[in-house]
Amino acid sequence: MSHPSRSSEPCPSQEAIRARCFHPSGSFVEFRKEEVEQSVPSRFEQMVRKYPDRLAIKTPCHTLTYEALNQEANRMAHAILALRSKDEKPIALLLEHGAALITAILAVLKTGKIYVPLDPSYPLARITSMLEDAQPGLIVTNTKHIAFAQALAQQVCHVLDIDELDAHLDSENLGLSLSPGTLAYILYTSGSTGQPKGVFHNHRNVLHRVKSDTNVFHLCTDDHLSLLFSCASNASIGDIFGALLNGATLCPFSLKEEGLVNLVNWLIQEEITIYHSVPTLFRHVCGTLTGAEQFPTLRLVCLGGEPVYKREVELYQKHFSPNCIFLNLLGITETHNITAYVIDKDTQIEGSLMPAGYTFEDKEVFLLDDNAEGVAQGHIGEIAIRSRYLSPGYWKKPRLTQAKFLLDPQGGDKRIYRTGDLGRMAPDGCLFHLGREDFQVKVRGYRVEVSEIEMALLEYGAIREAAVVGREIQSGDRRLVAYFVPTGQPAATVTELRNFLKDRLPDYMIPSAFVMLPALPLTPNGKVDRLALPAPQDTRPELDTPFAAPRTPIEEELAGIWAQVLSLDRVGMHDNFFDLGGHSLAATRVVSQVIKKFQLEIPLRSLFESPTVAEMAAGITEHQANKLEKDDLNRILIELESLSEEEAEARVDREDIEKIRSGKE
Repeated sequence: MSHPSRSSEPCPSQEAIRARCFHPSGSFVEFRKEEVEQSVPSRFEQMVRKYPDRLAIKTPCHTLTYEALNQEANRMAHAILALRSKDEKPIALLLEHGAALITAILAVLKTGKIYVPLDPSYPLARITSMLEDAQPGLIVTNTKHIAFAQALAQQVCHVLDIDELDAHLDSENLGLSLSPGTLAYILYTSGSTGQPKGVFHNHRNVLHRVKSDTNVFHLCTDDHLSLLFSCASNASIGDIFGALLNGATLCPFSLKEEGLVNLVNWLIQEEITIYHSVPTLFRHVCGTLTGAEQFPTLRLVCLGGEPVYKREVELYQKHFSPNCIFLNLLGITETHNITAYVIDKDTQIEGSLMPAGYTFEDKEVFLLDDNAEGVAQGHIGEIAIRSRYLSPGYWKKPRLTQAKFLLDPQGGDKRIYRTGDLGRMAPDGCLFHLGREDFQVKVRGYRVEVSEIEMALLEYGAIREAAVVGREIQSGDRRLVAYFVPTGQPAATVTELRNFLKDRLPDYMIPSAFVMLPALPLTPNGKVDRLALPAPQDTRPELDTPFAAPRTPIEEELAGIWAQVLSLDRVGMHDNFFDLGGHSLAATRVVSQVIKKFQLEIPLRSLFESPTVAEMAAGITEHQANKLEKDDLNRILIELESLSEEEAEARVDREDIEKIRSGKE
C-alpha cells in the first residue's frame, strides 16, 4: 500500500486570513503540545483555579461560573461513584440540551468513566439501539425524563435523577489520577446504513482536538462559543471543550425550545464571538436577516458537517462585518477536524463547491483508489487520514475497527483511517471534499455523485434547499429523485428544472422525479435527514404542458404503457416523455411494449423524434399496415430488451436528441 505524502502548508492568502483570527483583546494563549498528555478534568480544574469567577456556561435559564460548575460536577460525580464505583460500564446521559447536560458530562469524566449522550429528541428505536450496544451501568437523567429513563432501564441498569441529589454531597474535586489514554465518550453515528455504531475517543484525543482548535481559531478567555449542535454529535466536542478548557464561555441554545426566530437576537444579545453550525442551519439563519442586523462581536463563522457551497459564502459576505472570518471545516467523528479553509469578505470562490482546505497539525491526508493505492495528482480517491490521534475504534465492533483503521505501513504509533469520503487534491495540498462514497448512486450503469446534482439545483434562483437520493422502483431499477424547497410561489415546474439542469449536467444525472417540500427533514443537528425523505408519489409531475386525456384507443394504450414504464398514475397525450422522467433505457422498454402490443416495427429513435403520446400514436397509425411476422417480432424484442444505456443512446444520433430536447425540432 503506497501513500503519497501531501503538503499541509496553506497558501499565502490562507496564512494572511488565518492571522486575522486573533481575538481583538489579544488574550490568546497558545495550547502547548505537552498539555495534551493529561486528562480532561485535570485541564478543566486548572481553568477553575485560574478563572473561578468567569462565566463558564450561559443559557437563557442558567448561569454558572467556573467555580459553580466545578462544584456541581463534583457533587454529581460523587453520586455516580456511589452507585457505580466498581464497574467500568459506560454512563448514559438522558438530558435535554443545556447546562445540566454539560455538568453531567464533566461529572462522568471526573469519575474516569465513559459518557454516552442520549438525545431525548431522537426516535425511541434509535435510543434503544444505542443502549443495547453501549450496555451502560447507569442512566443519568432528571425529573423531566425520569419516567422515560426508568422505562429504558428495565431493571438492566440503575437510574440517577440529578434533580434529587443529596444537598450534602461533597463538592470537592475527586482527585483521581486519570491517564490521558482513559476512554472519555462514545458517540453514535449511523453513516449511510442508518444502523448506529459507537465511536469512542480517549482524553488525549479530546485535548488534542482542543489544542488544534485553540491554536487555529485563537480561542481565549474572552470568547463566547455557541453550542447549537446536539451533545450526541461529534461537532459538539469542539464547542464544549474548546470553551471550558480555555476559560471561555459556552452558550448552549436549544433550537427546538427557543426556535430559529430567536436565534439571531440571541447571537447579538449574548455577544457570541464564534458561531458554529451545519450549512443548512446557517442558510436558514441568513434567511431571517433583514440586512439591518449588526453582529459587532462575531469574529468567526464556522460551518461543517455538510458540504459548503458558494451560496453560504455569498450569504456570509453579504450579512457579516469585515472583521468576521468564515471557516469551512471538514471533520468526522472518527478523526475530529481534518481540514479547514478560511475566507474573508474579499475571497473569490471558483465554482459552486468550497475547498475543504488544508490539514490541521498532526493530521495527514492522502487519497486511495479501490486497491488502497495512492491516486495520481488531480484524480479522485477515497480520503484517508494518518495520525496518532484517531479514535481507538468502534465500540464492540472489532472487525469493523480492523477494516477501517489500518496500521501505518511506515511503522510507528500512527494509524490510518479510511473515511469512505471522496476527494481531490490540488497541487498545493488543498483538499476538495466531493461527498460520501455512500452517496454515490449507480444509475443505469453510470456512477453518479449526488452532491454534483445538488450543487446544480442550488444554482437555480427559485430553489432554497435541495437533496438528491437514489431510490429503487418497482422494476428493480434505481432512479434519481430530487427534493427541493422553493424560495417562494409559484414554484418552478419540472419542465423548468429539467431545462435548467440539461445545460449543466449529462442526461443520466438529471433526476427522474422532483418532489417539492415545504422544508427538508433535518436531524437534531440540522443536517439533512436523507433517511426521512418521503418516497415520491406516483402522480404525474407538474409540467408546463397542462394535462390532456388521451382521445383514441391507441393513445389510451400508449398512455398506459408510458405510465407503467415510468411508474406514474397517468400520462397526458401531450406530455413530453423526457419531462416525465424518461431516458434511453426507459425508451427501449416503451418501444418493446409497443411492438408487442401492436405487432409492428418502429425504430427506437421514433420516441425521441415524437416524444408525446399523441405524436407516437400518429406514427403507429402510419405503420399499422406493415405487421411483423412472428420470427421478426421475437428477434426485434430480444435485441431491444438486451440493450444497455450506451447502446440505446447509440441507436439515436446524439445531435438529433439535443435538438429535439431543446425544442429546435
